Formats: sequence, structure tokens, C-alpha cells
Amino acid sequence: MDNSQLAEHLRFLQELGVTGVSRDAKWRERSVNSPTTNSQAPNSQTANSHEDLTHKLQAGEHLVAVHRSPAEALAATRDDIGDCTRCKLHKQGRKQIVFGVGSLTADLMFVGEAPGADEDVQGIPFVGRAGQLLTKMIEAMGFTRDDVYIANVIKCRPPENRNPEPDEIDSCEPFLLRQIAAIEPKVIVALGSFAAKTLLKTQSPISRLRGRVYDYQGAKLVPTFHPSYLLRSPGQKREAWEDLKLALSLLGREAPARGAAQ
Repeated sequence: MDNSQLAEHLRFLQELGVTGVSRDAKWRERSVNSPTTNSQAPNSQTANSHEDLTHKLQAGEHLVAVHRSPAEALAATRDDIGDCTRCKLHKQGRKQIVFGVGSLTADLMFVGEAPGADEDVQGIPFVGRAGQLLTKMIEAMGFTRDDVYIANVIKCRPPENRNPEPDEIDSCEPFLLRQIAAIEPKVIVALGSFAAKTLLKTQSPISRLRGRVYDYQGAKLVPTFHPSYLLRSPGQKREAWEDLKLALSLLGREAPARGAAQ
């Protein structure tokens, strides 16, 4: 990282309200020291049931075999998607499927909305301006992109980056559920309204959903603002950082210190 990149990263941390980090390497460790209970998750709410997950996975798709490794399960899911023609997006200018990327044993998973133009070209989620901001958010938490898993609800770019439509979500959601089942993250961060509403089966706006913890298929789900929204509304970055700190607490990790550098 050169000096200009370092300065930009420090400015971003300052915007989040982080004014110092601990020199103790323990806070960067990925292991969870103690199990998290609902009493440790304020305002915890139960989302979908196990039966709902099974129903979604069986809705025209194959179940992820429990004996498969995450790599095998994800490879089978990607093979099943193929050169997808299940919804109208394949006729509306998408260049390729944007599946997912990251650690196959990640404790932390980020779920976004849909690929944008840069993602459609590269075939990798979150590589455009919003993706660069997400990378900074991940690094501010003490992770790298290789430590987490990143995916979207929709695997194809909607034209002109319009909002996903209900039939497109219905076609793609089973594949996202299979990705979650394969990775088995401890914490899922839902980025933006569409990801949170899809996973939680609610029409509540992200402003009402964020700041709370939800039980989701054996994981804890923390909704927060989408990075693209934060680019347009930088004043909300501190609120987003509070959500990320909540996610860290659910992993048994301390957030970087606010205050004098240690």
C-alpha cells in the first residue's frame, strides 16, 4: 500500500469515527472464543424457519448434499446455474453470471443486491466504486476480502442497474440460499434494502431493519446500508460502522478502538 492509498484509507476510518486501532494482534484473530446467545444479541428477531429454507432449496433446484465439502457444494450450485435463462435478465444485456467470491470457510458473509456494470464485466461481486468501499469496510473490521464470502441475491446485472424485480428475485434466491448453506457463516451482513428484505421476508425499509440482530438459518443476520448508498450519503457511514461493530461482537471480536491509538 503506497502513501496515497494509506492516506485515503485513514480518511475513510476517520469518517467512520475510528480514531485508533489496537496493537494487540488478538483482535484480528478469526476464532470465536465463546458461543453467542440471543441474550448477547440485542433486539434479536427470528426470521425464516428451517422448513422455509428446505422449501426454497427444493423449489426446482437440487438440495446441497450434506456430505459435500463447501467447495463441492458451491461448484454444484454454480454448475446448476449454468448459463442461466430462468428469468428475463439473460435477454437484457447481462454479460455473465456473477456468482460469489471469498473464503469457503468464512465466519462472515456479505450479501448484496445485484451486480453492476464493473461486476458484469469482471464476473466478481463488488469490484466497482461500491465494491471498493465495501473492501475498506471489511478491512476496517480487521479482515481481508479473502477472509469473508461475498455474494448477491441476483446473479445477473439488471439493465441500467435498475432494482431487481420480484420474478428475478424468485429465480435467483434459491442459489443464494445454497451458497449460505454451503458456507455456513456465523454472521451474515445484509447490504441494503433488497438483500435484507429478501432474506428477512419483510417490506420494512433498511432504516428500520438496521441496528438489530436477526436469527437466520443458524446464523446471525445484521442489516446495514448498501455501500452504494453510503457513497451518496456519506453522513450515514458512522451508522454503518455501528452495524459492522455489532457484527464483530457476534463473532466474539472487538472493534478497533475509538480514542487514542493504543
